[in-house]
Amino acid sequence: MADKETIKVSANNLRISSPALSPSQFVQKRNAGTSYWTYGRPPWYDTHGSLKKPFVIGVSGGTSSGKTTVCHKIVEALDIPWAVLLSQDSFYKSLVGDDLIKAENAAYNFDHPDAFDYELMVETLSRLKEGKRVKVPIYDFVTHMRRPSQTTVYGADVVLFEGILAFYDKRLLDLMDLKLFVDADSDTRLARRLRRDIAYRGRDLRSVLKQYLEFVKPAYDEYIAPTKNKADIIIPNGEDSTVAIDLIVQHIKMKLQQRGVERDQLFNATPSEQIPDNVHILPETSQIKAIHTQLRDRNTFRDDFVFLATRLTRLLIEHALSFLPFSEKAVYTPTDCLYKGMERRTPICGVSIMRAGESMEIALREVCKDIRIGKILIQSSPITLDPEMIYCKLPPNIATRYVLLMDPLIGTGATAMMAIRVLLDHNVPEENIFFLTLIAAPTGINTLAYAFPSVKIITTSIDDCLNEKYFILPGAGNFGDRYFGTERNDEDDISEDVLILP
Repeated sequence: MADKETIKVSANNLRISSPALSPSQFVQKRNAGTSYWTYGRPPWYDTHGSLKKPFVIGVSGGTSSGKTTVCHKIVEALDIPWAVLLSQDSFYKSLVGDDLIKAENAAYNFDHPDAFDYELMVETLSRLKEGKRVKVPIYDFVTHMRRPSQTTVYGADVVLFEGILAFYDKRLLDLMDLKLFVDADSDTRLARRLRRDIAYRGRDLRSVLKQYLEFVKPAYDEYIAPTKNKADIIIPNGEDSTVAIDLIVQHIKMKLQQRGVERDQLFNATPSEQIPDNVHILPETSQIKAIHTQLRDRNTFRDDFVFLATRLTRLLIEHALSFLPFSEKAVYTPTDCLYKGMERRTPICGVSIMRAGESMEIALREVCKDIRIGKILIQSSPITLDPEMIYCKLPPNIATRYVLLMDPLIGTGATAMMAIRVLLDHNVPEENIFFLTLIAAPTGINTLAYAFPSVKIITTSIDDCLNEKYFILPGAGNFGDRYFGTERNDEDDISEDVLILP
């Protein structure tokens, strides 16, 4: 079954339909006052491919002290495109046997450090810190077990990790850039816990009170309260401390500005005069030049544009396949003569960067019979123009295949860079990735080549430059619009790799 990882629904609908599923396991994207829950995106990379590490915030405090609410208020105040809210509750151990019976009778201590899987917590937070994909467990508090499904998260600018014992393990503390302890009165915390456990976790009043007196309060005194001195900032009165939250947000914004790597840095990067070794250009014959001439002509009709694009893509793919490993093979011809030839045994697949990359799929299927093709949808923010991954569906066993990653244009290289990071996060070796593009700007192709020196970049043309709207010059216009016959206003004319997709 294909590896399908996508979700985009209203945050409110998500909370209503899945009350047992913590929204903190998802990535929040805010756009023009609207909230969405998605699987996130790989963090930004600079012109040398260096990782911009996320800012990791640890949030601890007693049960029902308001940790999650504080996290949401911080995210809302930051107003950044991507923030992961990771809950320690996701990492409870599944209970079986006697432990499960105890839990069903409110006799299991969920507030003890042994109730959590710290090894998985450390591994997950470490991978997020490194910009790698993670699969977060989904814990069911009714069955006291992890669900078979998991939540996939690709990374973010800010990672908030909250939990009652978030500061208990030193390995977790070492991964945090800022540590917050949310303090609240014990009576307030008890009232909130009663409301939460009865409404969302299927428990009755008696069992909740019994568990609180026998386990929750003693565990707070022994394990949680002592971690308060490990915090950088203590937030009194939890979510009601608006002044404290505002100061924290200003501090985080300052740190993010110091770490920031903007898209303009890619646009303003000076390309090398020498073509990098991993960039390969289709030999410019008169035939190729003629196809480019018709393809770039603004008076070319759509039907002719589609035909020419498919024809040029076929030539590009045929050229790209010559870089794959081949081995010798001998066959007998119909005339009973021995012919010593070559064959390709390596499995391959295609991945198109939606939507323009889908225009190259027809040619790929014509050249490679029965090839599997995956898709990645990367949408640009209408505010920052930063690329954001929305959808990912890849062929099975992609890590064992050579991958032909397709997008007809490279502008700044931002989208291509993100798509390659997605493949690397799925364990595809860098040397097994072939990036195929018809037309590239010097800035983008240099950025991509130096960021991923083992990726083979194959194109039919490297044009002159980008304009202030990230549009390739002389270019071929908006490739996706011309190919699919869609219309776009002049003010929206931007390079394909920053296209705001529908």
